[in-house]
Amino acid sequence: MAHPFFFLASAVWNFGLGMTWLVVPLYAHAQGLSNADIGLLFATPVLAQAVLNLLGGAYTDRIGGRRIMLGSCLITVASGFWFLAAQGFWMLMAGQLALVVSRAAFWPATWAMASELPGGRGRQLGQLNAVTNFGQILGTVASGFLLGLAGFNASFLALSAIGLASFVAGLAAEHAPHKPHAAPRSILAGYRPLLGRPIILYCVLCAYLSALPFSLTVSFYPLFLAAYGYGEETSGILMALRAVGSIAASLFGSRFVRTGPQTLWPVTCGVAVAAAVGLMPTINHALPIGIWMLLLGAGSAAMTLYFQITISEVSGPELRGSALALGGLGWSVSHLSTPLIMGFLADRFGLVQGFYVLGGLALATAIALAFMRQWAFAQK
Repeated sequence: MAHPFFFLASAVWNFGLGMTWLVVPLYAHAQGLSNADIGLLFATPVLAQAVLNLLGGAYTDRIGGRRIMLGSCLITVASGFWFLAAQGFWMLMAGQLALVVSRAAFWPATWAMASELPGGRGRQLGQLNAVTNFGQILGTVASGFLLGLAGFNASFLALSAIGLASFVAGLAAEHAPHKPHAAPRSILAGYRPLLGRPIILYCVLCAYLSALPFSLTVSFYPLFLAAYGYGEETSGILMALRAVGSIAASLFGSRFVRTGPQTLWPVTCGVAVAAAVGLMPTINHALPIGIWMLLLGAGSAAMTLYFQITISEVSGPELRGSALALGGLGWSVSHLSTPLIMGFLADRFGLVQGFYVLGGLALATAIALAFMRQWAFAQK
């Protein structure tokens, strides 16, 4: 793998991100926060992340992705120390917001950096997505063992150490000096022409559909598996298969992803995601559920790679960070809306029926992409 320190920095940083998914909610619960407070603790920052993603993309264009990435690593270091002293809802919220700032800065910066590496955008972005999933898997698993053996303080110290390790790896990464471009007067002014381009809006919709499986994984898939009688160990293995599918698609799909109005790639991936979401509850057996999880991860990762490559190809280097951040806005919309929609459907019709309806909505989105392709690329 070329540019090993860049990919190492991303893998290590995502290791820390995977840790926070388990450690922070359990820490909040251990402090006696109610379920409603914990829900606010994780839902409210999603709104902030949508705005901060756009700022992160804009500053990537201004000062370069490497500086933004290094700053994100340092925020992770500070967040670990902050959580050591955090007591009560508002201190925990401040720590969560710091982590959101780190995420919002890291994604557009690393996507933009990977798109500029030699060796083909598809290949480099595919490798980046693969190490991202790999780091998150290891971080989530390792945090459980660390919590059981050493407790919360050791886990937060480890988070700071991981942030520092990713910073050191980022410093060692090869990089081309940032070439400043004529910048708009306002930091967000570059988004105005991007929003007027149909191809960007098309990619935002692709990003939304690609994020749907992940949004369900961190919200309702654990409840679905529990309702079907699977224990924590089996549920963990089945949910990990989604990430395995994502890694495989990220590494091998980059050879086959094609952009342009003729390709059916995003439609095919969207139909695969819709089928996996809607059909997974039909048979209560670990084998078909595991196969659907693999397909879910593969379809999601392939769609992610498609919108990353498409945006990189249709945006100039002076606005690439902003364009990628705008595409990533689809992820934020999914993370906010999918749990809310599924929660309403599950309460009104039942959990299994909710998955059927959501699968139908995903299929409708994939069909909409099929009709949008010619319009989007005709005016790119």
